[in-house]
Amino acid sequence: MNDLPNCPKCNSEYTYEDGSFFVCPECGHEWNLESQTDDGEDEKVVKDANGVVLNDGDTVTVIKDLKIKGSSSAVKVGTKVKNIRLVDGDHDIDCKIDGFGSMKLKSEFVKKV
Repeated sequence: MNDLPNCPKCNSEYTYEDGSFFVCPECGHEWNLESQTDDGEDEKVVKDANGVVLNDGDTVTVIKDLKIKGSSSAVKVGTKVKNIRLVDGDHDIDCKIDGFGSMKLKSEFVKKV
């Protein structure tokens, strides 16, 4: 009998091999042993206000009027922001907004289009 690893996500013992990957039939998670050994939890997952995972290059919409520090203007609700870039820090989205220029936004104030 083969000694297959338990699923790293749900700890299920019913995993099976599919080519060079291991698959968990209970939660559907797929992984490769080589990629699992070093990575751990280096990747940060950024989610929008609705819990949808954001990626570099996505288009998002602002869901709340955002005051701009040091200016009397604000980014209005419904403003579409194209080609975002995810960065580390409190403000985890780096983008350019038409009429305002380069800005950093918090992911909790946007939703994916």
